[in-house]
Amino acid sequence: MGYSVGQVAGFAGVTVRTLHHYDEIGLLVPSERSHAGHRRYSDDDLDRLQQILFYRELGFPLDEVAALLDDPEADPRAHLRRQHELLTARIEKLQKMAAAVEHAMEARTMGINLTPEEKFEVFGDKDPEEHAQEAEQRWGGTAEYAESQRRAARYTKEDWQRVQAEVASWSERYDALMEAGEPATGERAMDMAEEHRQHIVKWYYDCSYELHGCLGAMYVSDERFKAYYDSMRPGLAEHLRDAITANAARHSQEA
Repeated sequence: MGYSVGQVAGFAGVTVRTLHHYDEIGLLVPSERSHAGHRRYSDDDLDRLQQILFYRELGFPLDEVAALLDDPEADPRAHLRRQHELLTARIEKLQKMAAAVEHAMEARTMGINLTPEEKFEVFGDKDPEEHAQEAEQRWGGTAEYAESQRRAARYTKEDWQRVQAEVASWSERYDALMEAGEPATGERAMDMAEEHRQHIVKWYYDCSYELHGCLGAMYVSDERFKAYYDSMRPGLAEHLRDAITANAARHSQEA
């Protein structure tokens, strides 16, 4: 009889409402119905849901996810390879997802059927749909968001490794700068802020000084961004915000 919508929601860590929405738009239509008309999901449906959630975690809009999964020339292993290349270079909080993709690839190659719990344990207790929807709501209509999505979709595993290496190098040097007592308005801090801006320009989208200032403010006001930067060094988020502001002011004076 397959799995009920409640069971699948529990396996995947998503809401029943999310599964209903996927059904309504044709993204994930349950293969079966009970005699009472209730949704029943097969193992193939769970495989498709796993792919959907991985692509959503990577920031793909639902219509693009549908196009990718419904491509008649696409092989399930090709989806897993692509996701693996994108995920393995993610920052520390996403490393478990990369391991899950490897697990899925190995299981498919060896003909091993993963349990529902194994397929979705990588997502822990959070719903990837929640953050993907928020990102689209906050920035989905901007040219910067569209450009970032377009670039990220074509990056290889090696590209993401270079991105990660640049971030690691920058964070180490900014930590050292703060350890040395450099003020946020000093030349070294402003140069580091400019390097931060150029990193965004290089890998994601054209980041103006004005937009960079908005990002700096968000790094302090948004608890998640603040936690990310402060994990490099306590107080780094506010120090970087002030350095970004000073760098923008320096640039306007030079212009």
